[in-house]
Amino acid sequence: MKELQSPNAILRRFEPVIRYTRGERFFPVAVETYIKHCSLWVQRPDEPAELLVPQGELTLEELTRPRNHGFGAVYFLKLIEPPDLIELAKYSLNKAVKTLSNQDGDDEDVFRPGRGRLARVGYMSRLIDALFSFSLLLRGRVPGDTAAAAAVEYQRMREDDDRFCYYGRVVRENGWVVVQYWFFYPFNNWRSGFFGVNDHEGDWEMVTVYCSEQEDGSLTPEWVAYSSHEYSGDDLRRRWDDPEVEKVVDEHGCEHPVIYAGAGSHASYFSAGEYLTELQLTFLSPVTRILDGIRSFWVKKLGFAGPEDVRSHVFCVPFVDYARGDGVSIGPGQSREWTPQVVDTQTDWAVNYRGLWGLYARDPVAGENAPAGPVYRRDGSVRRSWYDPLGWAGLDKLPPSCEVPDLVSERISHMRTELSSLEAEIREKSVQLQHLGLETAALQGEFHLESAYYAAVAEINALSSDLGELRRRHSETTAKLQTLERYRENYHPWDSAFMRSHIRHPHQPSSDVDLRLAWLAEIFAAVNVGLMMIAVVLLAVFARQYLVVGLAAMVGLILLVEASFRRQLFRLINSFATGLAVVSALILIFEFFWEIVVALVFAAALYITWENIREIRS
Repeated sequence: MKELQSPNAILRRFEPVIRYTRGERFFPVAVETYIKHCSLWVQRPDEPAELLVPQGELTLEELTRPRNHGFGAVYFLKLIEPPDLIELAKYSLNKAVKTLSNQDGDDEDVFRPGRGRLARVGYMSRLIDALFSFSLLLRGRVPGDTAAAAAVEYQRMREDDDRFCYYGRVVRENGWVVVQYWFFYPFNNWRSGFFGVNDHEGDWEMVTVYCSEQEDGSLTPEWVAYSSHEYSGDDLRRRWDDPEVEKVVDEHGCEHPVIYAGAGSHASYFSAGEYLTELQLTFLSPVTRILDGIRSFWVKKLGFAGPEDVRSHVFCVPFVDYARGDGVSIGPGQSREWTPQVVDTQTDWAVNYRGLWGLYARDPVAGENAPAGPVYRRDGSVRRSWYDPLGWAGLDKLPPSCEVPDLVSERISHMRTELSSLEAEIREKSVQLQHLGLETAALQGEFHLESAYYAAVAEINALSSDLGELRRRHSETTAKLQTLERYRENYHPWDSAFMRSHIRHPHQPSSDVDLRLAWLAEIFAAVNVGLMMIAVVLLAVFARQYLVVGLAAMVGLILLVEASFRRQLFRLINSFATGLAVVSALILIFEFFWEIVVALVFAAALYITWENIREIRS
């Protein structure tokens, strides 16, 4: 009889190591500590937000008390009350002094951005980025001084409770033992601290280890999946023995996966580096879908050369997620250790509070709104990663490796039964078809049986079609059966040939763009959109008659400078020449359309005549 391990023991066995980037201000905290520093609010449609429980009086029990404020009500926590200006000034001054006194960059609290993000992308992405920046002025957003105030509040939390906590969950499903680790950060300062997409109070991140369970109750890790922004599916997971999955071995010889957390965003990555993350603006989604369809048809249907990933990245806002791993590390064997907390369907605060774990900024695209907890989404529905942790990582279609031989044998047995059934049906319908063939031969020419003859012919046609489909299925099933039998004979649970076959869009650290005069290229990338907007205004005010020509000249100049910086001047000239040739061809077709049609018809007639004469001569 196998002995089941306790959830706490399982969590300890596989708990991860998280490596942060220098300059990271916020680390995982205990929810009860966070709650003590928050107030509870409700936002009803078209009404001012209402305070339900003031800061300092909120407890986990009070948080989960049943409340009903009608449809459309949003419950949310608020960490930052009106900030103390003196404390903010002290914090900002200490931060500035620390930065200036660490010019060598040795301090783990000092962040240095490196290559500018706008220099890594094209001009269209910079225009979209400008639209996104402007949209922040019109949308709900977290105030700019909130991140500094949150850092001050986080220091108070650390004084009350200096533990680094995770919330672990163990689920058995479809033969798998799913081990989830949830991390709660009091603040996401990606935008204000690291030039990213958003800021928001509260931030839940998650890592999952998928294990097979042996007969003696021991667990073997097979897959690991890291949450990263709003992504899901096969691309999130890696096999445990994948070289990309870095691991730390503790004093007991147990392996623990290493996570590289994005600076401020806390998104999880397998490798250290700087990740170019692209945000699709909602209002441009129809245009993007059209472009994706055209690119897919060009590459996949017509077979022309092109990237395997046919998704359009033109109308995306570029951001860099810094996951360098050169700062604080938390986990087994590190200077800072985890304090585990078990969470399940009986955990009151997780199951009975469906509100947001931070400020509801009323951002229509939700980027600046706080997230809900580990169980729920912002709209109150249950997260897929909670109710379907296998499907969330695309693992619902795969069994644990120890069950594969038995399941393959079972599938082979079913297919053999299916083949026997198909063969019996084919024999029966073949005999029936032969009988009908003899019948129609006998009825041929008998005028008084004409209707019976044509009815038999129709039945023959239908039966022949059915028989052809049955034989096709028999042939396909036979081929699949042979393949499965070979797979069973050659099966190895850790076959390297299939290690990464499930990955369609691997998220790899961005490489440094090879730029000539890199420092000048970065300055140009930062200012060219603003300068172009100013130039458009000047043209519209002082030389409106030259607006179109001026715009064309400015775009051409920008493209020329960009190509020079990126060492792609020859490619630009080649593309320009190709574009001119296409435009010229279209003009010629438009001007001489009927002459071209006549010439094509005449040429086709000559070709057909020549082919027919060649056939006679041969």
